[in-house]
Amino acid sequence: MVPRSCSDAELSDIRTLLVIPCLNEAATIEPLLHKLNAQRGELDMLIVVADGGSQDGTRDIVERLTADIPCLVLLDNPKRIQSAAINLAVDRFGEGRDYLIRIDAHGDYPDDYCRALLREALETGADSVVVGMETVGFGLFQKATAVAQNSKLGNGGSKHRAGGGGEWVDHGHHALMRIEAYRAVGGYDEGFSHNEDAELDFRLRRAGFRIWMTGKTYMTYYPRASASALFRQYLAYGRGRAKNLIKHRSIPKLRQAIPLAVAPVVLGALLALLYWWAAVPILIWAAACIGYGFWLAVGQKNPYGPLASLSAMIMHFAWSAGFWLELIGIRPRRTV
Repeated sequence: MVPRSCSDAELSDIRTLLVIPCLNEAATIEPLLHKLNAQRGELDMLIVVADGGSQDGTRDIVERLTADIPCLVLLDNPKRIQSAAINLAVDRFGEGRDYLIRIDAHGDYPDDYCRALLREALETGADSVVVGMETVGFGLFQKATAVAQNSKLGNGGSKHRAGGGGEWVDHGHHALMRIEAYRAVGGYDEGFSHNEDAELDFRLRRAGFRIWMTGKTYMTYYPRASASALFRQYLAYGRGRAKNLIKHRSIPKLRQAIPLAVAPVVLGALLALLYWWAAVPILIWAAACIGYGFWLAVGQKNPYGPLASLSAMIMHFAWSAGFWLELIGIRPRRTV
């Protein structure tokens, strides 16, 4: 299908629901809301901040901004997780609106982000428009992690991490969705605290809806700033991926299957105390990661390459451990 052109008049006729799930985002929520309001222009767009119980002043900031930013609503999200936040916002405010735009409170966006998404939806006829992610860091560890996540060592060639665009895909970073399609498949599964986007994309495709990855806009993502936070994040990602595969009885892709071996390899290395050859797999994995990091440093003149290999190893091991823990039924303790 050849995409058609879209006029500004068509954009102004669209009614959009923009949802920002957040929890303790006081450092970023105000500039983000001002940016989104500035790019709204003549668009009919309701902005909903779905807060999961912030304790850092996020709620006070949003409540104060409702006096200055039109069509801004603060919504309580008692279930705290992002999937529940989006579902609740669509349930409360989605009636009569055409599209849902999902915004991450810890990210940044180009000035024409929302308009570009809507144009792509109209011009392609897509039910969902997803975007690529450019990962950017500030501190030493965060910069190294950004290098890892932007590389094939860290993202495994994932299209929404590798800068794809202008094609129909199975999955991507969620940005825009037709509310009719979202409701038709039941929205996000609130049993997923992570990987809820890939799980929803599976149901969208199965129902015959189409997902378009745009190359005309993107989001900027800020990775975790410490090794412990990065480990917890990828442990949860691994659990989410396992839940997804179990629910839909699907088979992991090759780029997902390879990291699954990391946790067993690390555990198997304990046998090296008895059998020296048990250390060979972990040494091969470590050498591959470290070698790739030095290749980044020398071949791409990136000084963060060697440290990026450490971030990648944390990501690999945590993701693999999370996957296997979920698969064998060892669940994390629930916190109130």
